[in-house]
Amino acid sequence: MLAGMASERTLVVVRHAKSDWNHDLPDDRRPLAPRGRRDAPEVGRWLEANVGALDLVVCSTAVRARETFALAAVAATSVRHDERVYAASYQDLMSVVDELPPDVGTAVLVGHNPGLSDLVGILTGEPLELKTSSVAVLTWQGGWPDVWSRRASLVSHATPRG
Repeated sequence: MLAGMASERTLVVVRHAKSDWNHDLPDDRRPLAPRGRRDAPEVGRWLEANVGALDLVVCSTAVRARETFALAAVAATSVRHDERVYAASYQDLMSVVDELPPDVGTAVLVGHNPGLSDLVGILTGEPLELKTSSVAVLTWQGGWPDVWSRRASLVSHATPRG
């Protein structure tokens, strides 16, 4: 790459699969429901078919988000569990994106609504409701912090289900 050329960034936003409300557990400890356990591997298949190599996954520390990523069984160069992604507002998620390493070209954010849907809307200018197991793929030219001064493109969106 020539010096000064902007590189493309890809941010993949994944909402956790359907969680189980049948247990008297704190919100962050709720596991996936049977439907969520069926859907999460479909998310992984979709990512492998449509996104390709993942440099970094930043996953919420909530059980349902961690289980979603584990069942998706997607290979990534690096995986980080970040408590800031749990119940995060879009502003909190923006801080996480700002801090992504410059050598990461494709990052995945596994988390929760309404923060994820709000983040996609803010970055692309297109409102998008991410249902459980939904994926949105955004791209832009430049570094991770550059997305705030430019608009990201929503290149793909899906809700893979088992």
